[in-house]
Amino acid sequence: MVAETKADPEVLAALERMRLVAPGEKAHFLALEGGVSSDIIKVETAAHTFCVKRALAKLKVERDWHAPVSRNAAEIAWLRLAGSIVPGAVPDVLGEDGEAGLFAMTWLDPARHPVWKTQLRDGIVEPKTAELVATRLVAIHNATADRPDIARRFANDHIFRPIRLEPYLLATAERHPDLAERLHELAEVTSTTKRALVHGDVSPKNILIGPAGPIFLDAECAWYGDPAFDLAFCLNHLMLKCLWRPVHASAYLDCFRHLASTYLAGVDWEAKAVIEGRVAHLLPGLTLARVDGKSPVEYITEETAKERLRRTVRPLIAEPRPTLGDIAQVWAEEYAN
Repeated sequence: MVAETKADPEVLAALERMRLVAPGEKAHFLALEGGVSSDIIKVETAAHTFCVKRALAKLKVERDWHAPVSRNAAEIAWLRLAGSIVPGAVPDVLGEDGEAGLFAMTWLDPARHPVWKTQLRDGIVEPKTAELVATRLVAIHNATADRPDIARRFANDHIFRPIRLEPYLLATAERHPDLAERLHELAEVTSTTKRALVHGDVSPKNILIGPAGPIFLDAECAWYGDPAFDLAFCLNHLMLKCLWRPVHASAYLDCFRHLASTYLAGVDWEAKAVIEGRVAHLLPGLTLARVDGKSPVEYITEETAKERLRRTVRPLIAEPRPTLGDIAQVWAEEYAN
């Protein structure tokens, strides 16, 4: 969805500095809906169409949630590096302006690049898509694993903690004091495991399914840390979709299995069982966070559905399962039968 908006003088000045809009050139600005952490604007001139993204200091959610706007630079760096590893896996960065805290990137026509979340909602649930997402994600992790130079460039704990660990795991711990020790432990393990470059928001809403394969967006949480977080974050959304569109629950879990197995088959920086264990432990915590953390999913609104999810996932946090197959089986018994 888009809504025409007046040109922000600061944005327009930045575009002129980046030479994407000439002084005095006519440009149309369309505010894009859907994000909570940034302003995203489609810009149309006589010659070009592109997107502008500007990070917000206070996120657009009900509970108080602040994050450093320096994450804008982290996203730009992630897009450029990931694009060099897997060409076509990200939009091109057209320019950046540190003064205004924004950057411009290519506009990808939704007619040719549907959002994966929209496809999943509409019953277009294809295991091959999940496999392609996993293949590209693990390629980025493999190429950046155990790289001190990249670790230094993306030492973004000051971003990742307030935008991921605190609003998800630690905020959820406040609402579930009996699980607080376990949730804090998950946050500690995640924050101290430094193995590869992490995107931090691998969600179906941030993945376009283009003609040449999946395209990753919204890497403002980019951080050098535990790649288990990316896999767990994406798998979590496939689990949650079972509550959103129950008729497709079996298909969502089929995608879950294909994504997990394809990703794990590609891991070469550590033992597959080791990273799978971290993902399997973290995943239930992230699931509970999407109803009781600071960023609840918008499609689970009924209290009965939330309580059902809590009953299913709390035991998986209290008594962690060692494999993702174990979690898929529990979910299938509850939501796909």
